[in-house]
Amino acid sequence: MIVMINGAFGVGKTTISNKLLKVIENSMLYDPEEVGYMLRNVLPEEIKRFEAETGDFQDLQLWRELTVEVAKLLISKYNVNLIVPMTIRNPKYFSYIFNGFNNIDGNTYHFCLTASKETIYDRLRERGEVEGDWCFKQTDKCLKAYNDYNFGEYIETENVSVNAIVNTVREKLNLL
Repeated sequence: MIVMINGAFGVGKTTISNKLLKVIENSMLYDPEEVGYMLRNVLPEEIKRFEAETGDFQDLQLWRELTVEVAKLLISKYNVNLIVPMTIRNPKYFSYIFNGFNNIDGNTYHFCLTASKETIYDRLRERGEVEGDWCFKQTDKCLKAYNDYNFGEYIETENVSVNAIVNTVREKLNLL
């Protein structure tokens, strides 16, 4: 099984994903940001500027391909369920990755966590982010994308406890 936990930076993906690790047997956390960081470190500047002029490693086709390929390798090597927290707002990129994951494991699920801009900003500040950072700059873009396009199952996190959110995910996965 692959469980994608999507949403804007600061919405609670990592918190929920870490709790899910405790309730989904034989599971592993797989964060595709790590693939992006690796590419950011190894690719020459001219390639990054050409392929990802926005500075977002998700614009690199290789990031999308490796995100799917690493998931495939993790599952085949370790025979685990993957919990995948990621902020992905481009519907084409989302579709590519979701379909790639689904080809690996037909039990692929996607949940998009939501909250108000104010709540997201408060959570970002609580975790030590500084206004004007990358995370803050992505909030409006994420909220617009999640409103304008269908990102599947939406779960509201505004004034909802972490345990209630985890139970909602478990219920939708038929794990209760």
